[in-house]
Amino acid sequence: MTDIPSTTFMSSRYPVEVIRSDRRVKTVSARVVEGVIRVRIPSWMSSRDEAKFVTDIVARIELQRRSDGIDLTARARALAEKYDLPLPASIRWSKTQRQRWGSCSTHSGHIRISDRLVDVPPWVLDHVIVHELAHLVVPNHSPAFDALVQRDPLTERATGYLMALNDRVEPAAELSPMTDLPVQGDDSGLPQVG
Repeated sequence: MTDIPSTTFMSSRYPVEVIRSDRRVKTVSARVVEGVIRVRIPSWMSSRDEAKFVTDIVARIELQRRSDGIDLTARARALAEKYDLPLPASIRWSKTQRQRWGSCSTHSGHIRISDRLVDVPPWVLDHVIVHELAHLVVPNHSPAFDALVQRDPLTERATGYLMALNDRVEPAAELSPMTDLPVQGDDSGLPQVG
């Protein structure tokens, strides 16, 4: 017995097929195949652990699919033109930013936007982009910087939205940005994400 379909779940958008594999020892992996998220797990994994790992990895795949649908480069270009700000060298989603909504490397012009913003209203995402574009002109949070950010008329509203969102979001255990989740045992014998 090597690969056995064991359980079928539904994600919010795709059917999910879980395949238990004797060949898989330490990792959980997933990919979308013909409109189905196929998750491969070690055959020894308990049903409880299966549900946890499948939920985690499916959430990551769905987040990646949603973020792929947002053209950050086009948004940054339109906002830079609208508010007379410079274009970044690049702008992309970041899976590792958990404390900040965005970051700007002023020396290289690269902007990263936290993927936690994938599902916020567009005007909130736009505010974060404008904030980071303003850092290309003023690298600090001085009054001159604030004046650039205030060109966006929804700045105060977006700031309030982000403050409320930050209060609601509990810091989650960091998951690796890869779609393979390593599985390790601890003293309890239960597998852990590591």
